[in-house]
Amino acid sequence: MQSQSQTFVSFRRVRKTYDGESLVVRDLNLDIRKGEFLTLLGPSGSGKTTCLMMLAGFEYPTDGEIWLDGQLLNRIPPHKRDIGMVFQNYALFPHMTVEQNLEYPLKVRKMPATERDTRIKRALGMVNMAQFAKRMPAQLSGGQQQRVALARALVFNPKLVLMDEPLGALDKQLREHMQLELKALHQSLGLTFVYVTHDQSEALTMSDRVAVFDQGVIQQLDKVDALYETPENLFVANFIGDSNAMRGTVVSTDGNYCTLRIDDATTVRALNAGKLGVGATATGIVRPERVSISTGPAQGRNTITSETLGAIYFGDHVRLRCRLPGNTECIVKVPLEQDVAARMPPGSTVALSFHEDHLRVFG
Repeated sequence: MQSQSQTFVSFRRVRKTYDGESLVVRDLNLDIRKGEFLTLLGPSGSGKTTCLMMLAGFEYPTDGEIWLDGQLLNRIPPHKRDIGMVFQNYALFPHMTVEQNLEYPLKVRKMPATERDTRIKRALGMVNMAQFAKRMPAQLSGGQQQRVALARALVFNPKLVLMDEPLGALDKQLREHMQLELKALHQSLGLTFVYVTHDQSEALTMSDRVAVFDQGVIQQLDKVDALYETPENLFVANFIGDSNAMRGTVVSTDGNYCTLRIDDATTVRALNAGKLGVGATATGIVRPERVSISTGPAQGRNTITSETLGAIYFGDHVRLRCRLPGNTECIVKVPLEQDVAARMPPGSTVALSFHEDHLRVFG
């Protein structure tokens, strides 16, 4: 695999507007490393797909510059960018066989016939579709069409591969299988992949790094474990993974920590991730698996008395729904071997506790 220290793609102060007023992408600065799998993640309308389309050449930036391997892309047409693209709907030509679909980008590049045959066989072999070369797209399943679309993106040895929600139309089991295949293919080829999705689990499964978008701005760009464990703001904390929110007021600060007073005057110590001052209205975020549960009375710091609302069985764990002070709901993930949660009838009083480093406070 290639080095991941070299900047390969660079967005510099890129802005995009369609109507001249509202910005879909705002002053975007983003460096993508050579050989990495980078995912642009965010809700609908956050600007992630627009960024991908500007990189592909199907949209042009209103302001700013986009560079690929030292070349300014702004006015270079898509077919001259040496970029492979996989679309959400696969965009296969329905009147062409699988091998003809793969041959098309090679013909556009005026490649000799013998070279085309070699490239097509190799690309279909990469995605285990060689035996379907003579089939028409309509004779393939969704997963097979997705593989053909990926092979077509790879067949001309592009510098960069872009994917716009390519697994969105597949069922859950096949989608999860294809995620692992895509990651393995990326590792074996050493190419740079840029992937767009709104599915956080998909992003966490495949990516080296993830850029979380909201309202045209990257909220955080980080490795997947850092995004989950150390979100930098409330949007990222809520968008990545499950989280419990405790709203209250900061009553004291102490270095990197603060004391948060929640609704029934209970105070908890937390990591002051938002660097808030005394008197600030704040929200504390803690992951469900970081909360411990006991049936005794609340004792010690960062222990809150709660009432159970019911348990949901998830196969490998139980999620216990609890009510915090202020009528806020909290989810606790309890391993099956600690099935105390499953035996508790709704309305039971329990004590919930967590470490101060796992409660992150934002404004």
